[in-house]
Amino acid sequence: MRRKGRAGRPKLSSPDDKMTLMEHLAELRNRIVKSVLAIVIGLIGVFSFYDPILKFLERPLTDSCAAHPAWHCPPGLTLIGPLDGFLTRTRVSLYGGVIVALPVILWQIWKFVTPGLHANEKRYAIPFVLSSLALFGFGAFIAYWILPKALEFLVAYAGPNSTPLFTPDKYIGLVTLMMAAFGIGFLFPVLLVFLMLIGVLTPRKLVEWWRQSIVVIFVAAAVITPSGDPFSLFALAIPMLVFYWAAILVGWVLVRGRAPKKEPSPVA
Repeated sequence: MRRKGRAGRPKLSSPDDKMTLMEHLAELRNRIVKSVLAIVIGLIGVFSFYDPILKFLERPLTDSCAAHPAWHCPPGLTLIGPLDGFLTRTRVSLYGGVIVALPVILWQIWKFVTPGLHANEKRYAIPFVLSSLALFGFGAFIAYWILPKALEFLVAYAGPNSTPLFTPDKYIGLVTLMMAAFGIGFLFPVLLVFLMLIGVLTPRKLVEWWRQSIVVIFVAAAVITPSGDPFSLFALAIPMLVFYWAAILVGWVLVRGRAPKKEPSPVA
């Protein structure tokens, strides 16, 4: 006798299988719930180690202040309101929780889109997650490394008689947005390779569009860079150009053996 119970999620063996709208929504809800739980766990962990994380984030500011005595920087960040400390801890914990949960989030994204891929393409799950983590971490590192130069440019741009006063909300917001923008920007090649895998783009088309891509990359880098300084612009745009050609090479290797899709024969 067959045991009655809740039906499991549908198992799709090929992209030709279909899921109903309700099945898509149930799958999406399942992935979102798992991602949110991972963020909450990461948030609690970052909240517990808040002090060393804050010192790490303050390091570019302290280095810049030490290199420019004329700035007359007060030690550390300046609290303006009584809630600044609590809001800073909450913001750092939330952003850090998302970063800690990033492997789970990327895995859930991949599992959600996997039913639309062929069986031989689903084996790229682990490389997809690992390469995304590595590129995001590399982008965040570049943002952290270039931040002192960005601070120098921004303070100098205000005029010679300006005295910087860095508050937690402004500074932490800038640091986290910079690291997030660079991390997301460095995921650019993963997106291109994925679009080539599913047939939306081809390596040949990307090679043909290289001139337009240079313009688009520099415009995108200028838009997503929070500081707006030229150091950050070039530090983001130049690696994205390198990643563009690297993605073309990887995509060509992955799709070169794939047979072209046959057009349906016309009905006589």
